[in-house]
Amino acid sequence: MRVVCIFRDNQDYSRSVNEWLENFYRQTGRTIETMDPDTNVGFCEAYDVVEYPTIMALGEQGEIRASWRGRNLPLINEVLYYMI
Repeated sequence: MRVVCIFRDNQDYSRSVNEWLENFYRQTGRTIETMDPDTNVGFCEAYDVVEYPTIMALGEQGEIRASWRGRNLPLINEVLYYMI
């Protein structure tokens, strides 16, 4: 399963997202793919991503299994569940 975090760098929420990603790595030993919406416009349009940050868990066929949008980031265990 693929987990992607889509956010813009140098925004008021960027620090909290980067800290969350670092904590996720420290606690799980796994990394989450990050994506800039300005350089991946097609991906964002295909999945209707209009709010940042967005974290999405995608299945093997590209279907959305779970998504979290906005500044309230999910618990690490919630996202880890989709990576196992």
